[in-house]
Amino acid sequence: MSIKKLMVSGLLAAFITSPLVVSTASAADDHIYMAGLAYRTGPYAPNGVPFGNGFADYLTLLNERDGGVGGVPIVYEECEMGYNTKIAVECYEKLKSKRPQVVIPNSTGVTYQLIPKVTNDQIPLLTMGYGRTSAAVGSVFPWVFNFPTTYWSQATAVISYIGAEMGGMDKLKGKRIAHVFHNSDYGKEANPTLQVLSEKYGFDLMLLAVDHPGQEQKATWLQIRKKRPDYVFMSGWGIMNSTAIKEAAAINYPMDRFIGNWWSGSENDVLPAGAAADGYRSATFHPSGAETPLHRELKKHVYDKGKGMGDVSRIYEVLYIRGLLNHIFAMEAVRNAQDHYGVKVPSGEQTRWALENMHMTAADWERVGLPGFAEIKVSCDDHEGGHPVLFQRWDANAKSWSIVSDWVPTMRDLVRPMMEADAAKFAEENNITPVSYTHLTLPTNREV
Repeated sequence: MSIKKLMVSGLLAAFITSPLVVSTASAADDHIYMAGLAYRTGPYAPNGVPFGNGFADYLTLLNERDGGVGGVPIVYEECEMGYNTKIAVECYEKLKSKRPQVVIPNSTGVTYQLIPKVTNDQIPLLTMGYGRTSAAVGSVFPWVFNFPTTYWSQATAVISYIGAEMGGMDKLKGKRIAHVFHNSDYGKEANPTLQVLSEKYGFDLMLLAVDHPGQEQKATWLQIRKKRPDYVFMSGWGIMNSTAIKEAAAINYPMDRFIGNWWSGSENDVLPAGAAADGYRSATFHPSGAETPLHRELKKHVYDKGKGMGDVSRIYEVLYIRGLLNHIFAMEAVRNAQDHYGVKVPSGEQTRWALENMHMTAADWERVGLPGFAEIKVSCDDHEGGHPVLFQRWDANAKSWSIVSDWVPTMRDLVRPMMEADAAKFAEENNITPVSYTHLTLPTNREV
């Protein structure tokens, strides 16, 4: 397994040849270290590349424009894991001693494996919109953060959106909704919530698993052609998504009744299907495609200097923006920890405090360069935040996504008790005593 070091600072040429490059505890005083679990190779590389480019470019921007965070340069090191859980865990073990501020696993399967490890190592784990949903319960999973929202919450927004489109939630009774899902921890994550929703609203739920990598779906779509569900919801990844859209078109399934989750709604998912993808919709938690102040800064400080990781024309795409957002959240946490504790390089506990107190307001999004993004507020015991969900539609002629909904609230009254019950079960099985925030002894200046 090769490890590729991306030293994303004009100052970092010296670090490359220095024996102090994030190799000792003292080196941590000189820079902020971030490790990237990347998959630029393997079956999911078409998605991993733009994701990874967004990761790297945002840190390059901060180094080139600001000298890092709070004047402290950032060292970023990618470890290629090929979307392979075993290799990703090996990457984590190789890099954890360098004390990354935040670890971003880039996979639900990897998330499940790293949760006990980061808890023991006291390194925050950020699983933005994926991973174990019940990790939103901070009293049981104090080192894991899955804001702005989770698979279970997303499922409730999807059903709310479908219900509204049908004329009201009562109209769901007697209808049939299929969930076509990647046969993995990721793809299965929404199923418990969908089952509860089907009982609550009286619709028939079809659960249709698609094995990795997802190129063979004939049997799945034969079932859909036979039972003709009123809507199809998809939790796919990689080539599975474009294959599903092609198969739906082949059986004349209406594209305006086919909705993907937010990992089934990128340019990579629709462009290979050509005209067949026109009208396909997906959930999302951010807009894409538009020029923003952040994009202008990236072009000026990164791409115009020849330091961008990819093609500048692709910095507006969905997955690239997701990569940016991951490191925006991570670096905002570092910045807030620096300010709160008066340190240059926060400890794991200090960065965790900042993630627990993450509150991105309209003014914060303006400062970052993404005006109009929705407010995000996290708390000690709510690491999800219950962020609402948007829906977007693909225009095959314009080759672009457009937002076609208002922000759709999630059903927190339904999802949160499910999270707490699952977290309690996990705590019991793993002999974990949940943190009591009422009686918690906090570090200096810590606020909850």
